[in-house]
Amino acid sequence: MIKLDDVYKSFGDKKVLEGFSLEVDEGETMVIIGYSGSGKSVAIKHIVGLLYPDSGTVFVDGLEVPALPREQLYALRSHIGYVFQFAALFDSMTVGENIAMALRKMRTMSDTEIATRVKESLALVDLPDAESKYPAELSGGMRKRVGIARAIAKRPKYILYDEPTTGLDPVTSAVIDELMIRMREKLGVTSVVITHDMRSAYSVGTRIAMLYEGKVRQVGTVDEIQRTTDPVVRQFIEGKATLDVAMAGV
Repeated sequence: MIKLDDVYKSFGDKKVLEGFSLEVDEGETMVIIGYSGSGKSVAIKHIVGLLYPDSGTVFVDGLEVPALPREQLYALRSHIGYVFQFAALFDSMTVGENIAMALRKMRTMSDTEIATRVKESLALVDLPDAESKYPAELSGGMRKRVGIARAIAKRPKYILYDEPTTGLDPVTSAVIDELMIRMREKLGVTSVVITHDMRSAYSVGTRIAMLYEGKVRQVGTVDEIQRTTDPVVRQFIEGKATLDVAMAGV
């Protein structure tokens, strides 16, 4: 289980999270939606200790992340896969080398085991022939799929996806959505997905939470979010340009 408890985070005078609380149950896919710059990526970086809260705290499997010594934090990170918004692949390495690098850092697998795991991971994202290619030879959608392969290569318990469909056409976005669902169903991973793409949110999410003004405005199932009467949430999910300011505080 992942739990963010009353998290506050500021960068200088800019307040980003102001009492952000959210629980992610095992086996679910929690989607966090919100406007650009609202702090979605900031929130999930606290889960892996890339950022630390100014106040409040974060728990993963009962471990308080901000309080973990470095070695324990690294051990925790080995159970969490992170899919970056733009894949973050090393251009000088082949696809296979990009995926293998994370496995070698774990120092628990032989070269033969690593080679097998790389092939298995690429097969899971439908890229069995991409191992020897370089990132520059791949389309944007293929790079995203390699990013997912790299994240699942460690066979993590959790996967964090940061805007996985950004910059992709609708068909390729649907492929990425299907892969996220496949990871949950085949590998049993618990996922947190950051997105502003409501089509994707409805497709992959078991629950959806909206981040607004530094805290969770509403959290619920896909059906509950689709039927919401909260004016702020409804404006976002319907893509409306204006909001009844008088109702926004409801």
